[in-house]
Amino acid sequence: MSNLAFTLILLSSVMHAIWNLLVKKSRQKTVFIWWMFVSSGLMFSLLLLLIRQPVPFPDYNVFLMALGGGGCFALYHLLTGRAYSSGDISLTYPLCQTSMLYVPLWGMMLINERLSLIGGSGIALVALGAYSVQLQKFTLDELLRPFRNLGEPAVRAALAAGFVYSFGVMFDKAGVQRYSPLYFTWLMVFVMFVLMSLNLFRSRYNGKVIAEWRLNWKLILMSGPVLMASFLAFRYGLKMSPVSYAVPVRQVSIMAGVLLGMIFLGESYGRIRFASALLILAGAFLIKFG
Repeated sequence: MSNLAFTLILLSSVMHAIWNLLVKKSRQKTVFIWWMFVSSGLMFSLLLLLIRQPVPFPDYNVFLMALGGGGCFALYHLLTGRAYSSGDISLTYPLCQTSMLYVPLWGMMLINERLSLIGGSGIALVALGAYSVQLQKFTLDELLRPFRNLGEPAVRAALAAGFVYSFGVMFDKAGVQRYSPLYFTWLMVFVMFVLMSLNLFRSRYNGKVIAEWRLNWKLILMSGPVLMASFLAFRYGLKMSPVSYAVPVRQVSIMAGVLLGMIFLGESYGRIRFASALLILAGAFLIKFG
């Protein structure tokens, strides 16, 4: 993985953790995520207007990749919103990132990517860190606790989010290889916005859209550039690196998520979760050199 690709994905991971913190601080998670896409989408469209360059017309396959990826990511955001509604961000956020366990498999099976020994060891460290971040103490009984957590709705939603995301990123990789990452990201954001808008037509959200704006308009405006930076940095990095490595490296965001949860939300078990996040960081650097 090149230095530029690695740096872009690290930048994306930090931005990813920040906007997840903003979601956690909101009241209606699903509604706030929709507003976040409104904010970033408007900024994105303004950016494209300012560039003033002819837009290459995407072919049929690019549209399919954007639709498939956008659908998966929209469902991912819906599931993460549910997970954050009832669980600590420093527990549910890492579980939402378990896509790293699946993406290397899809990469090897679908696009013939291969892992080096060092790179594979880095992925294993990242996975170990994501697992141990759930622990409250280092005992055998506690090692088995994550399996007992499967009965908790927040944990199930977070794990489902990670699984769905793994398919979305494969559409993503195919899309940025065929089309400009800048314009492909805009297409993806548009698809996700449309799908999330349809979800908000349900009666359970009546009156909540305006209420969330009135309560958290400052956070919504702040989230726009953060989300846009996260999306663009990742897709440019993804275009330049194997998907099997790009997704695990992005899990450095878990360390940022743990730190943000500890500092701004006062979440507990900081030392164990911080140590787990350091494992993820060490794994990311092994991937970089692998």
